[in-house]
Amino acid sequence: MIAGAHVIIYSSDPDSDRAFLRDVMKLENVNAGEGWLIFALPPSEVAVHPGDMNNVHELYLICEDVAEFVGEMRLQNVICSEVQDKGWGLLTELTLPGGGKLGVYQPKHPRPGGEIPPVRKKTSVVKKDAGKSSRAGTGKRKRSGAGRK
Repeated sequence: MIAGAHVIIYSSDPDSDRAFLRDVMKLENVNAGEGWLIFALPPSEVAVHPGDMNNVHELYLICEDVAEFVGEMRLQNVICSEVQDKGWGLLTELTLPGGGKLGVYQPKHPRPGGEIPPVRKKTSVVKKDAGKSSRAGTGKRKRSGAGRK
């Protein structure tokens, strides 16, 4: 019934962010016309979390080794936040050229479709999140306020 998902990132500098996804993240893309690039994503998953509002959505990219990912981004002069252990995964946020943030995490949970999480490498860049997101264990998660109107 569902063949895929289409994700939209809103940006105050879409041309720079499209170039970032194409040139730095190396995502395959097609030109849908007039330079409007549509990017391919690897297999994805969706979760529903409790919230105070509807129509608030978040996007996180998944990687196999967050420390390696952060290292690769540093080589490209891309700013990433300190990696934090959230319980459900190891999370960093990269800053897009347009100024927006994009979460990237290494999951600790099993992947849908029978995939198991990738082998974990020990890393020294992980900071244990003092408050741990309430998402781990309770089914609730903190809202950043992003995307709210």
